[in-house]
Parts: sequence; C-alpha cells; structure tokens
Amino acid sequence: MFGLFGRRRDEREVIELEPDGPVDCIADFTYNFHWQHRGEKLDPEDRIPGTSCTFRDVVEHLKGGGEVVVRGDAGHRLASSMGADLAYFGGTGGALDTGVLTVEGDVDTRMGISMVSGTIYVKGKVKDPVGNVVEVKSDRRGYKKFLSVTDILKSGLRGEKPVNFTFTPGRMVIDDGHVRDTLCARLDVDAEVIHKGDVDLSTGILMRRGTVRVNGNAGKNTGALLSGGTVIIDGDCDDFSGIDMRDGYLIVNGNAGKLMGAQRKGGVILARDGKPVPPTSEHELKDEDKEILLGLGFRPQLFRRFS
Repeated sequence: MFGLFGRRRDEREVIELEPDGPVDCIADFTYNFHWQHRGEKLDPEDRIPGTSCTFRDVVEHLKGGGEVVVRGDAGHRLASSMGADLAYFGGTGGALDTGVLTVEGDVDTRMGISMVSGTIYVKGKVKDPVGNVVEVKSDRRGYKKFLSVTDILKSGLRGEKPVNFTFTPGRMVIDDGHVRDTLCARLDVDAEVIHKGDVDLSTGILMRRGTVRVNGNAGKNTGALLSGGTVIIDGDCDDFSGIDMRDGYLIVNGNAGKLMGAQRKGGVILARDGKPVPPTSEHELKDEDKEILLGLGFRPQLFRRFS
C-alpha cells in the first residue's frame, strides 16, 4: 500500500507504506551505495515490495520535508545517510533538512547509519548496532524518538530533552548502552563526543572537524574517509582502520588491526600496535604527536606513528 493520507498537526504531507515484511534500505539516501554496484544490488526506481512506492519516492518525499510511515517492521539500514546531499546524485556533498520517518513496528540493525538530519519515530524495538543517532524524549505517546548525533552537535537540541546522554553546546556524552556505527559521521563543527562503551563500524567517517572519543573498542573501518578532526579509541580496533583517510588524527590506545591505512591519502594514525599496508608505514613520533598524546593522558613512548 502507498498513498497520501492527509497531514499531521505539523502540516507535513504523509506517505504510508505497508511492505511485504521487513524490507531493507527504506529511506536509504545512498540506495545502499549505488556507486559501487550501479543498480545491480538496489536501484532507486525499484518498488518497495508490497507497495507501489519506489525507494526514490521515499527519499525525495523526505527531502521535501514530508513524513513517511511504515506500517509494520523495517529491515536493516533504515534511513542510511538520511539528510546527506550526496554529490554522486548531483548534490552539494553537505547536509540538507529532511522530514520524519515513522515505523509502527520493530527496526533491524544499523538504523540511521551516517544519518545527518531528520527525525525517526519507532513504536517497536530497535536492534543494535544502531547508527549515528541518539534518543530524545518523544512527543508521540508510545513511540521512541531519534535524532542524528551530527545534527544535534551542529544545531543544538532545539528544545528536545536527552534520553541517556548529556549535551551542552559543543559537548555530548553518550551512556545508553547501545553499540553504534558511524558515530559522528560527516561532523564539521568543533565539538566533542564521548561514547561510553563499544562501537562498531566506521566511527568518524567523513568527519572534517571535531573530536570523538570512544571509551571501549571499535569495529572495522574506524576513521574511514576521515577528512579532519580527531578520532580516539581507548581500546582496540578491528581491521581497515584509517582506510581512505585524508586528514586528521586517528588515535588508538591499543591494536589498530590489520590492513591499517589502506588507500590512505593523508592524516596520521597513532597506535600502540597494528599492521599497516602501503601507502601507510611506520615512522618516528614527532614532537606534535607527543604533545597530543600527553594532552589526552596517554604515554607517548607506548605509541607508534603510522603515516
């Protein structure tokens, strides 16, 4: 089912979907990385199973500030990169304001991965890992409400009340027990995020400014496409840390994993251990590296420089 069914109190136009079971990649602004598979995996013009609506219809409706309601469960990667004005599709590469996505059932893993704007309401359960989102007090009874970490750091809470995180202008501390992917994706403001607990994929992906510190371990692709700012992992990382890194610092107070710095074009990785691949190799610490490590409470003599 697909159709307009009027407007909510905030005057948004609303589309409702009733798909055939949990469908992956609804409201995925990347169309599941279309530039990698060129439509073989998912095409924007594909219809969402059980509906007359295409994946593009949903994304464009959200770009226009509307609301999309999923009457049932949602699959993986719901709202991936929501709010990103992707250059691949002719956008600016920045962020844009987006509407509201509501799910009346459960949501599978990686909801809001790399999300930079918009609002998600979920009536059911959300499965970890989640994406670049945190929960705020909901204004809809029976629903949980989620916003982008990056959006809050950029624009503030705007009257929203945090749930299991604290926020002051320029600083957020998250302690809600969730494992996250893509924490601080596309962050481009001088802000600090402390995440208490482990994270999974691609922490700090496409960051340009700011600092994110994880009090725990991290998954694969930590610091992927890092373009500035600082990512700090207090524990270990999985493989491919700093892949395609362009600028900034990735600091790992443990093992940064195998295949570290693959396709790296710039930036510096400071880690206790790890296995780099060309063009990344090990070098002597510089004085500026030592100052940064000391400022973070680390002992420079335990670290190695990879650049």
